[in-house]
Amino acid sequence: MTALPWAAVAGGVVLHVRLTPKGGRDAIDGIEQMADGRSVLKARVRAAPSEGEANEALIRLMAKALEVPRRDVTLTAGATARIKRLTIAGDASALMARLEKLAASR
Repeated sequence: MTALPWAAVAGGVVLHVRLTPKGGRDAIDGIEQMADGRSVLKARVRAAPSEGEANEALIRLMAKALEVPRRDVTLTAGATARIKRLTIAGDASALMARLEKLAASR
């Protein structure tokens, strides 16, 4: 079984995302296993990767998809990399259930 790209932490969930900027649309495309064995949630945004626009678009996309306020989604690693780590504040079990539902529908 493939490991999930999210894990519960104190106060919420940590999520690993592979972001494709200038992807034509804002969308979540499911879970992908990378060559090194890590799992990531694939996401694409219309925004360009300049001046943090793509990162901000990713934060808005995840907040909307998980039905949490934008302030609860924080980029904690990977500001200039394709692989990002987001921390989402809230009830970890509820957030993980939403993530599972979101990934399963893709």
